[in-house]
Amino acid sequence: MSSFGPNRTSPLPLGVGVVASLAQPGGNVTGFSAFVTELSGKRVELLKETFPSIARVGFLLNMGNPVSPPQWEATLSVAKTLGLSAEVFDVRGDLDIAGAFAAMRQRRVNALSVGIDAVTQANAATIAKLAAEQKLPTAYPAREFVELGGLLSYGVDYPDLYYRAAGLIDKIFKGARPANLPVDQPTKLELVINLKMAKSLGLEVPPMLLARADEVIE
Repeated sequence: MSSFGPNRTSPLPLGVGVVASLAQPGGNVTGFSAFVTELSGKRVELLKETFPSIARVGFLLNMGNPVSPPQWEATLSVAKTLGLSAEVFDVRGDLDIAGAFAAMRQRRVNALSVGIDAVTQANAATIAKLAAEQKLPTAYPAREFVELGGLLSYGVDYPDLYYRAAGLIDKIFKGARPANLPVDQPTKLELVINLKMAKSLGLEVPPMLLARADEVIE
């Protein structure tokens, strides 16, 4: 497991009002937090640590999704703390992706963080390809982006969450009420680095970061 640790305050889904509390969700909803907000800021820290010369970071996400604005706020807050300027690039559908990358080039963005959403996930291969073409050091929210050619990812181990979700389903089938089942949080985070892509971009990944990675693709 990666040694990075998220800021665990106001985790989703609590932050957007889906549940009353993590311990007692209420209503007919339970499940897992995926730290989507907390890890957005951590990925900016990771980019700055890995590539200290970056000055302007972009954030790519569908801002029409209710869970997206908190991700952007976390990204912007961390960027300011690190002395970086930041700009959000809103993609509501497939046709917005190419235009967003053209805007990044025009505005001289020199690093990119990608948020997690149905739009970015559905276009993962395209996003990784365009980021590589523009030689943008990019941090992604899930390993699938790296497996498709992305540079690095830091996020929740989603297969582990899916496995644990089966346990919740089993409890509900046996009569438990979702309102009384706590919303659980991830126990596994993973850092995946595509060293082959880094070399093709002419980027040097610090040895200390490679040592902390859960997986290095060579």
